[in-house]
Amino acid sequence: MISQSQLLLVSRIWVILCWLVWSVLFRVHKKPAKEASVRRAPASRTGIALQAVSFAIVFAPRWLGIPFPALPGPLVWVYCILVMLVATASVWMVAAARRVLGKQWSYEARLVVGHRLVVGGPYSHVRHPIYTAMLGMLLATGLAFSVWWGLLTALVIYAAGTAIRIRAEERLLREAFGDDFEAYRRYVPAVIPRWKT
Repeated sequence: MISQSQLLLVSRIWVILCWLVWSVLFRVHKKPAKEASVRRAPASRTGIALQAVSFAIVFAPRWLGIPFPALPGPLVWVYCILVMLVATASVWMVAAARRVLGKQWSYEARLVVGHRLVVGGPYSHVRHPIYTAMLGMLLATGLAFSVWWGLLTALVIYAAGTAIRIRAEERLLREAFGDDFEAYRRYVPAVIPRWKT
């Protein structure tokens, strides 16, 4: 029988493997030429920096504070499986979003020549699936590695950074696609999917 500490270790290793896959997904892509950018939103850099800070915080080791409470036997299994499922789903979502975006993807908010409004794949559920996936990885990492106050602090900082990035990106999309983007924005939530009835 696997012990609680072994199970927690397996979930931590799984999260690290998901991060490795994530990093490959973000490094292996064809970048459009710099001159292909039509418009940029430099304000999104502030959001990127805040999101990076949030991820640094969740990697804080548990000895910095009170860890998440010890769980009874069966709940440890649920906890660890949940952590691994959230990490796996996050990697899947970011891969699907990157595939749909193609050469339009970039770290900083920008439009490229021939930019199109993407509404298919994961974009039919949320307007910013990469940020949804990042939120999932933040949660999985925090639950696997952090202390409770570290995860809470990271979530607040992540939310602020994401709000800045969304505002910058959506300003560009509104200017480029007008009513088409507004109709999409009214129908599809920004980051957290809602249940359709």
